[in-house]
Parts: sequence; structure tokens; C-alpha cells
Amino acid sequence: YKKGVLLAVDKSISSVLIVPQSIEKIFKIDDHIGIATSGLVADARRLIDEARIKAQRNRVAYNEPISVPALTRDICDIKQLYTQYGGARPFGTALLIAGVNDVPYLFETDPSGAFTQYSATSIGTGKNDVDKLFEKNYKAGMNRSDAIDLAIRGLSLISDKKPSEKFLEIVIIELSDKYKYVSKKEIEESIDRIGDELKRDREKSEQSY
Repeated sequence: YKKGVLLAVDKSISSVLIVPQSIEKIFKIDDHIGIATSGLVADARRLIDEARIKAQRNRVAYNEPISVPALTRDICDIKQLYTQYGGARPFGTALLIAGVNDVPYLFETDPSGAFTQYSATSIGTGKNDVDKLFEKNYKAGMNRSDAIDLAIRGLSLISDKKPSEKFLEIVIIELSDKYKYVSKKEIEESIDRIGDELKRDREKSEQSY
């Protein structure tokens, strides 16, 4: 969006015995970069650790934050290496790498090591439906509030239940404030604000099947 970029995930749990706070899907890499993951969690953690090390080394060596495109290339180089060695398997995870330098960046990576820059995109379950929603409703220069609304509308398409602030996690990374979690209150206000749109989105999604 206009002043930054956001990552949003649904942390709905499959059992009441699971502690929601123990589920991590968005990881802070540096003050200006975050990564959202989909797929094999253990594989994602390995890449997250590599990303954090590279970001720290860049600060030590050059006394400046690593660029988002450079970090994306480095991580995708690692992913690509694991596609060409015998006895190794590709990383079973897709990543969304979001951050800001002079401008906001959002990259999607796949297990092959390929990466593409987007204005808005998704990974994981329901990607096609969510991306169609983004293509229709994303507007360049939209404000933070509208971006949060659109992200929640996207997440609502992958769940059978009405979205709840209890299970939604949203991180914003802005040119000024850098990495920050959106409060549960703000998420709840967004859900209330777009209630009618959420209902229409779900009806359209059900009609397409």
C-alpha cells in the first residue's frame, strides 16, 4: 500500500488443545523485513534462520540494512541449490518476503527457488480465489486501512468460518514505523467494517464451485 507493505495469516487451530500463540507463520527478519510461510514448517524455519543471519551480517559488514531484493535472491539461491543435488530434496515451503528500503517490496518465492515481485499476492490454500480477489480490488496507493480490509477479505475465503481477530495475525512494515503488529482491536474494527463485503465474497466463492 502507499506507505508500506503488510503480511496477513490465518492461525485457526484444528484442536482446542493447541495453544494459538505457539503457531508461527510470520517471522521478523530485521526491523524492515518480515517473511510469511506456507508448507513444511521445519523447512521454513531453516530458511528463516538463514535470512536472519544474512540480514545481521549485512548490518555488521556495511552498517546498513540489507535490501529486500538482495535478501530474496540469497534465499532463493539456497532453495535452488537443493533442487540439483542427489540425496537432497527441495524445500517444501513457499515464502512471502515483505519489506521496505526506499520503497515497499513484496516477493513470492516457490520451492524451486524462483521469485516474483508483486503488488499483492498470496500463498497456500485457496491461492487462486484470493489472487482473483486481489486482482479485482487492489488499488495502487491504497491506504493502510483499506489494505488491512482487503487482506482480511482474502483470508476469509480460505476458512469456513467468519474471520475472527483471535486467529488473524497481521504485520505491517512501513517506511517510517518499520515492523509492527496490527492490534487485535484494529483487526476487529476492520472485520466489523467490511461485514457485508465478507458475506458477498463468500457467496461468490461458493457459486464458483
